[in-house]
Amino acid sequence: MDPAEKTMLDNLLKNTGKTLEQWIEVLRPMNFAKHGEIIAFLKKEHSFTHGFANMVAHKARQSDAGSVTDKDSLIESQYKGKEHFKPLYNKLMKQIEAFGDDVEIAPKKAYVSLRRKKQFAILQPATKTRFEIGLNIKNQETSGILEAIITSNSMCSHKINLNCENDITDEVISWIKTAYESAG
Repeated sequence: MDPAEKTMLDNLLKNTGKTLEQWIEVLRPMNFAKHGEIIAFLKKEHSFTHGFANMVAHKARQSDAGSVTDKDSLIESQYKGKEHFKPLYNKLMKQIEAFGDDVEIAPKKAYVSLRRKKQFAILQPATKTRFEIGLNIKNQETSGILEAIITSNSMCSHKINLNCENDITDEVISWIKTAYESAG
């Protein structure tokens, strides 16, 4: 278990009085079909923050990287039917990993979370025609390719949409690096 996850689990118990396993037992009889339903329930009924609700939802649905023994299989499944985006992902990862040896890669079912002390970006083949980079850059005005995410439950504040590998410009890498540096 990585240190960030251990800290979250310790804080979950400290903040709520229940362990992860106890929260999963609370959720079990609800039979929620979707990740978002669990998050909404925990936030509304138990005053969870988005981060804790998201972690519990992933653990309850076993959709996080820690619940899967072969993390590469999570990444490969994201690109089924979207194989043309895999070279784009590989090119981005090569450049992001050069930022420093503290980049933690945490695949989920639908995206790859990139963290330092906290999540700074997500990489996601969102549709067959759009690859999305979610960035956590608080208090940043939109600019050029950087769009604001207008939703109250997102862990990212901004996004950049790409269509092909040639869309990876110095500006794209610069915004990702800004998010990386703000997470340190």
